[in-house]
Amino acid sequence: MRSSSPPAPADDRHWRGSAWFATVCALVFAALALLLDWDAGTLAASRALLWTALSATLFAVLLPQHVSAGPGWLAVRGPLRRQVIRTDALTSVWQYGDVSPHLVLRDAYGRRLELDPRVLAANPLLWHELDRGVRRSLEHGILLQGADILERLGHQIDDTTAQAVLSASGMS
Repeated sequence: MRSSSPPAPADDRHWRGSAWFATVCALVFAALALLLDWDAGTLAASRALLWTALSATLFAVLLPQHVSAGPGWLAVRGPLRRQVIRTDALTSVWQYGDVSPHLVLRDAYGRRLELDPRVLAANPLLWHELDRGVRRSLEHGILLQGADILERLGHQIDDTTAQAVLSASGMS
């Protein structure tokens, strides 16, 4: 008999490319700033430290959150902290922001998580894991606020996916 291992968590498939972009931008900024300062003859240890600190800040600003999900959980890891919630124990969901909307999810254990819904739209496996957990929360009657927000987001994701399939097949 074979023992089946638990399924691997779903990850944001675009995160590595975005992290690489943030790294390259920060390194190019540091190299150019140091080179220009050296060429002007004003490079000193304190100025080199300043350019390095500014490059690190640029990296931290450009580095996107890393979103992953598994059966019953969703995690968002940023440069400073990691947030994890139980999707099968969601109690409320909010959405705020017009230009750059964000979802705020809260579980029955008091934990809170904030993420960009575009990450879910771009990663069907992440959306699937969240949707499965939301369905369990609804079955248990603990999701009291925001089910309509997730339903609307699900329809948007389904419409976008269907449009992409039709476009790829040449039917649209």
